[in-house]
Amino acid sequence: MPLRPDFKARALLLAERIDLRTWKIDERLASHPAALAVPGGGLVVLFRYGVVVFFDATDAEQSEFIGMVKPLMAGPLEAPESEDVEIRIDPKAREGMRGERILLANDDIERLQIVADILSKSVVLALHESQIAGSFDRIEPLARELERHGRVGSEAKELVRHLGAMLLSEQLIIGRVAVAEKPELLWERPDLEGLYIRLEDEFELKERHIALRQKVELIATTAQTLVQLQQSRHSLRLELYIVILIVIEIVLMLYELFFWHP
Repeated sequence: MPLRPDFKARALLLAERIDLRTWKIDERLASHPAALAVPGGGLVVLFRYGVVVFFDATDAEQSEFIGMVKPLMAGPLEAPESEDVEIRIDPKAREGMRGERILLANDDIERLQIVADILSKSVVLALHESQIAGSFDRIEPLARELERHGRVGSEAKELVRHLGAMLLSEQLIIGRVAVAEKPELLWERPDLEGLYIRLEDEFELKERHIALRQKVELIATTAQTLVQLQQSRHSLRLELYIVILIVIEIVLMLYELFFWHP
């Protein structure tokens, strides 16, 4: 379907998953990933891991389509993550990023699917980058307390739960998205691999993915350390109780030996 020479693409991370089985094959303009016409105009590409990418669709058209998709969402986000980019169709230009705009030779669906794949991965990374930053903010006070006093407070247990839930979320979502993998479409259209590589480099997907994994590993190590500290505190407390009981028993035995006479 023809689009204007200049238009906007918007990626929205709406939920943990979107059930795409509702749309039959004959309703789709393309598959892997699924591409559909937006009622009223424009195009949308949907991903199972909760992202929709609109091309040349107005805000009203986007809102109407999202309303249609809502019943198909699992784990909807309270505050969806978004990313916008301008696109220009220019048959004479070298495809890729120029400034803040993506240049494409034409508006065929396969090219738009490649752009959608890049934007979907970028918006997922953006959400988890912000979540990771929030987790580091919560870890820092505990690290300072541990440095100053050699122990952590009672809030460590709550933080461990938070970190555990976040790590599970990271593994599930990043695993589903497969940021480091190229889209299946390139097997059918190897001529688009150059476009994909250039956009992947511009959006720094590999670098951001590596940095995110390193931070997740650091947080996992921190959570493990906090758990071990909590377990050590419980073990020491248990040992103290055992020592107190032994002392009490010895005192009672001594009392019976020297002071108690029937």
